[in-house]
Amino acid sequence: MEILADYNQRYGQNFDLGAHDRFKKDVAARLAHKRPYGRLEKEPDKQIDLLIVVDQMLTGFDSKWINILYLDKVLRYENIIQAFSRANRLFGPDKPFGVIRYYRYPHTMERHIEEAVKLYSGDKPLGLFADRLEDNLEALNAIYDDIAALFTSAGIANFVQLPDEVSERAQFAKWFRQFNNHLEAAKIQGFIWTKLSYSFGKGKQKTAITLHLDEMTYATLLQRYKELATGGGGLGLPEVPYEIDPYITEIDAGIIDANYMDSRFEKYLKTLRQDGASPAQIQQTLDELHKSFASLNQEEQKYANIFLNDIQRGDIILEPGKTFRDYITDYQSQGKISQIAKITELLGLDADKLLKLMSAGATATNLNEFGRFKDLKNTVDKAKAKAYFEERDGEIIPIFKVNIKIDRLLQEFILKGGFDLA
Repeated sequence: MEILADYNQRYGQNFDLGAHDRFKKDVAARLAHKRPYGRLEKEPDKQIDLLIVVDQMLTGFDSKWINILYLDKVLRYENIIQAFSRANRLFGPDKPFGVIRYYRYPHTMERHIEEAVKLYSGDKPLGLFADRLEDNLEALNAIYDDIAALFTSAGIANFVQLPDEVSERAQFAKWFRQFNNHLEAAKIQGFIWTKLSYSFGKGKQKTAITLHLDEMTYATLLQRYKELATGGGGLGLPEVPYEIDPYITEIDAGIIDANYMDSRFEKYLKTLRQDGASPAQIQQTLDELHKSFASLNQEEQKYANIFLNDIQRGDIILEPGKTFRDYITDYQSQGKISQIAKITELLGLDADKLLKLMSAGATATNLNEFGRFKDLKNTVDKAKAKAYFEERDGEIIPIFKVNIKIDRLLQEFILKGGFDLA
């Protein structure tokens, strides 16, 4: 009765012992996010996050949301298959497989699992078991080593930018997707970035695996992968025809980047101001700071270096409480203002209309919504534009081609968020 009373109070129901069957059906529907609970992912207060059972609710329903089954009893044959099946419904990158953790007589259960799988799979358990943590860690190291070799062969240190070759970018895109799949699996199995070494086995069979990269290096590679979706780093490069996984591009590593860069920046400033600090010590901390830039896109790296040059020349007074990222953002904003002023001057267009369009977050599909892009083009001084393109390209350009170049340049400038004009 206490269970029913608590369930009724928590979820606004009115079940009693006489309605126990309806109660079980309601729990199963809530666990599986099925009618009338089809939208529970947006209503966390109505979800069931943990269910403890004895002999019931191990069978009879399917749910893509159930991630881990904790088992503290000995099962055999069909009971094992039915119970384990509660966690075998996949759900994208968030659930590449189900996890089973059993505690009672583990060696006996291992034997029972082998017997059940042999019986019900026809002794062909292909694809039934997920890779173990040690297998995923070894795969992460192998793929990372391949990625590192690719960047090294392209002459790129610390992954600071994408390779120029299209084939190399395509290979990186493929490998990083594979890397992230193994990483998501390893996280479910207990991997955390604060612990890079893991031991497996017992006695003489004990082995250790240490990951070949840390979280900051992963954040850097993640930034390079995101740049594949935008053409290479926000510098107006053409888009590339790679199949990009949108799930990966939405992973946020900003806090990792900011904290690490701030720590390197503070260390550099402390060494720079330290009496008796040798040029070698200063250079070492500067190199560490430069290495952290790899997690920035190409445009951000450019402004970070401009900011550092201003510090070294003594042209800037640092403000208390301001982070390294804050300064980069300030410099980037100033750079955007200069870029907009430059294109306004060269094309003689309406700066206010350009700013409004760029601030509206325009995309390729809605760029001319309400005729706003056409209105902007109509403000261009054709004579100024013609003179600019002819000087840039070193040839006489007929007016119809000038119109085409205006259209292409403005589209690229707006969609890329601005860039330096030649």
